[in-house]
Amino acid sequence: MTTISSFKSSLRFSAGLAVAIFSVSGAQAQEVDEEPDSEYLGTIDIGESTRAIQTNTATPVTKINREEIEDRQAGTIAELLDSVPGVTLINGSTPIGSGINIRGFGANGTYGNDQKINILIDGASTGAEEIYRVGTQLFTDPLLYKSVQVIRGPVGGFEYGSGAVGGTIVLETIDAYDLLGGETGITAAQTLGLLEDRGESGWNTSTTVAAMPNENFEFLANYTYRKGGTRHAGDGSEIGNSEFSLPSFLVKAAFHFGADNAHTVKASYTKTENSERDRPYDSFGTSGGFFGNVDRDTEQRTLSAGYYFNPLSDLVDLSLEYTYADQQIDQQAVPAANNPLLNADLRYETTKVTLKNGALFTTGPVRHAVRAGLEYISKDRLDASSAPGGTDERFAAFLIDEIELARGFTITPALRYEQQTLDAVIFDGTPDEAPISLDYDSFMGGVSARYELPFGLAVFGSWAKTESFPILDDIETVGKRTTAELGTTWEGGLSFNRRGILAENDNVALKVNYYNSELTDVTSQLSNAVEIDIDGFEIEASYATASGFYIDMNGNIVDGTFLNASGVWADWNNMPASSYRLAIGKRFGFGLDLRWEGRLVEDLVLDGTLDTEGYNVHDIRLAYSPDIEPLRNITFRLALENVFDEFYTPALATRPAPGRTFKAAMTFQF
Repeated sequence: MTTISSFKSSLRFSAGLAVAIFSVSGAQAQEVDEEPDSEYLGTIDIGESTRAIQTNTATPVTKINREEIEDRQAGTIAELLDSVPGVTLINGSTPIGSGINIRGFGANGTYGNDQKINILIDGASTGAEEIYRVGTQLFTDPLLYKSVQVIRGPVGGFEYGSGAVGGTIVLETIDAYDLLGGETGITAAQTLGLLEDRGESGWNTSTTVAAMPNENFEFLANYTYRKGGTRHAGDGSEIGNSEFSLPSFLVKAAFHFGADNAHTVKASYTKTENSERDRPYDSFGTSGGFFGNVDRDTEQRTLSAGYYFNPLSDLVDLSLEYTYADQQIDQQAVPAANNPLLNADLRYETTKVTLKNGALFTTGPVRHAVRAGLEYISKDRLDASSAPGGTDERFAAFLIDEIELARGFTITPALRYEQQTLDAVIFDGTPDEAPISLDYDSFMGGVSARYELPFGLAVFGSWAKTESFPILDDIETVGKRTTAELGTTWEGGLSFNRRGILAENDNVALKVNYYNSELTDVTSQLSNAVEIDIDGFEIEASYATASGFYIDMNGNIVDGTFLNASGVWADWNNMPASSYRLAIGKRFGFGLDLRWEGRLVEDLVLDGTLDTEGYNVHDIRLAYSPDIEPLRNITFRLALENVFDEFYTPALATRPAPGRTFKAAMTFQF
C-alpha cells in the first residue's frame, strides 16, 4: 500500500517540475501590457486564474463559469463539481448511479439524496427524494449551462430553501444575450467532443442557435447528445454499468418592453433523458447482483417562466417566477417477473411560485441591500414500492439584509419561515392503508459578518440554524420520522486579495474557512445515526501574473463523528476523505493555455480501520484559441486525465474511478 508521504513527495516533485517548465516558457512568452498602477483594488474576482475566488463574501461559495465548464469537458454535472473543495462524488462519471456529497451530506451508496443538499436549475428545485438503490440526484448535461454556483453549508442558502446542511447548487442555463455579447443578430455555436478509454470511445455534440433580432427579444435553442462507452479502471478492468446515452435539449426566450426595457418576460425549458436496457436495478453497483436487472427509462424536465421588473430605481428589482421540475423513472424487471421493487414506476413533480424583490437604501450612515420573498412549493409523488406517494406542500417567506455598518464592516442576517403539510398513506399493520396528514412549521436563519482591513485582508464568521422537514419516505411506516432534523453550523475564517505582491500587477487571492455542523434529532436514512458532528477546513488560493502564469490550489480537511441508536459515538461513515488540488498553468500570448493539475487524497480511516486507500492523480489540459483570422472563433481543447493510470476507488464511491482517459473537443461560433 502506497503511503501518504510518498503521495505528497510525488505531488511536490510534479509541482516543482511544472513550475520549472512554465517558468522557462513564461520567460520566452510575449508579455502583455501591464497597468502602471499596482494599487489594491478591493475585494474583486481574480480573473487571471482558472477560477475566481470569492473573497468579497463571508459565504463559502464557488462559482464555475461557462469557460471552465467547456474547459473541463465533464460528462456529468457531478464530474464538473468534483474540483470544488468540500464536494465529493458518488460515481461521478455516469449520469445514472451517481450523486453529490457536500461536507459529508447528500448522496451515499444506498440513496441518491438525503435532502441535505438543495439543487436548482433556473430556479426550479430538482432531484428525487430517497429512491432505494437508484441514484439520479442531478440528471442533466453540463453543456446546457453558463454557470454553476456551489454554496457550501446553510448560511448562504436561505433564499433557496430549507434543510441544506450540506449546501446548495444553483445552475443557470445559457442564454442568447451572452452568446451574442449583447449585440443584435443571429449566431450559432457548435461543440464536438471525443473521449477515448482503452479503445472504448465516447463522444458528444452540442448545437446552439441564438437570435436577438432587436433589443426587445432574444431566443435560444440547444440540442446536446452525449454517448459514453464502457469505462475502464486504472488496472484495465471494465467498470460495469458505466455506458450511457444522454440526449438533452434547452429552449429559452425573453421579451423586454416598457421604458428602458424595465419589464421582462422570460421562460426556459430543459429536458434530459436516458434509456437503459437489461441493466442493474442497483444503479450504484456494477452488476445485477442481489436485485437483478431492469429496463429503465429516466426523464428529467424543468420549466421556468417569470416576469421581472427592474426600473431605474434602487428600491425595485421585482420578480415573479413559476417553476416546475419533473423526474420520471419507468422500470420493468428483466426477465419479466412480479417484483414490485423492480417494476416500480417513480415520478417526482415539484411546482414553485416565488415572488421576491431586491432593494438598495440607506438608513442614516448604514447601507442596506435587502432581498425578500414569498414562496409556495408543492411536491407530488407517485406511489410505488419503497417510494410512497403523496403530497408535500410548503409556504415560505425569507428576508436577507446585507448591512454595511461602516467602511469594510458588513453584517448579513437571514431569516426564513417555512410551513409544511404532508398528506400520504402509511402502513399501520392492518390490511388497509391509513391516511395521514402532518403539519410542521419553523423559523430558521443565521447571520454572517465580515470585516475588511484596508490592505486586502478580511476576517469573517457566521452562524446558521436550519431544519430538514420530514419527507414522504420517512412516514411510510408507523414509528419512522415525524419530527424535523435540526442543523446548526458555525463558520469562521479569513480572506486576502491584493495586487502587486511579488511582481508588478500580479494577483494574489486566498480564502480559508473553518466549519462545524451538527445535525441532531436525526431520523432519516442516515446509517442509523441519531446525531452527526462534522468539522473541517476549506482552503482556496490563487496566484496569477500579468504574463499569464497562474497557480490554483484548494483543499478540504474534514473529520466527523456520529451517535448511533445504541448510544455509541463512532466515525461518520458518510464522511469524505481529506483532499487537496493544485493546478499550475501558463497562458501564452498567441492563444494557448497549458495546465497541469494534481489531486492528492488521503487515506480514509474510520474507527482505526482503513476504509479507503488514498491516491494521487495527475491531469494535463490544453486549450488553444487562435488569434488569427479565420480561426478567431474556434477553440481546441485537449485533456489527458489520470496520466499515470492510477487504480483507485474514491471514498463513498461504489465503483472504481476511470483510468487514463484522453479527451478532445472543438468549439466554434459563426
